[in-house]
Amino acid sequence: MARKNASTTYTDKTGKFAEGNPGRPKGARHKTTRAVEDLLDGEAEGLTRKAVELALEGDTTALRLCMERIAPARKDTPVNFDLPPMKSAQDASQAAQAVLQAVSEGQLTPLEGASVMALVEGYRKALETTELEQRIAALEATK
Repeated sequence: MARKNASTTYTDKTGKFAEGNPGRPKGARHKTTRAVEDLLDGEAEGLTRKAVELALEGDTTALRLCMERIAPARKDTPVNFDLPPMKSAQDASQAAQAVLQAVSEGQLTPLEGASVMALVEGYRKALETTELEQRIAALEATK
């Protein structure tokens, strides 16, 4: 099926961009975004002052807006619990057991436990790779 606008676009027959046409340059902004930025240029201080005034007068939307800027919702919190040291890939099972224990005792939420477990797994893989490299190097050295 032939495309109706094929002659006016920079694409080949399959619809992909033709050679040498990279599309919009990196960092280029849409014309609407540029227009809004031009309108707001130099007005940030006045708009902020007005939002604060409205919030102080009891406008709940303005109050919420100001509070979100002053004290944004925390996306991540530090966790504190005992985790045994991992010196080898085999130590990962003890670390995993410590994470499960912390979740079961309520020291960590299940979501926090899953995040820590992912870190333990990543570290285990790094340790395992290091151990394998050392073993391969030792085997090659004996040849």
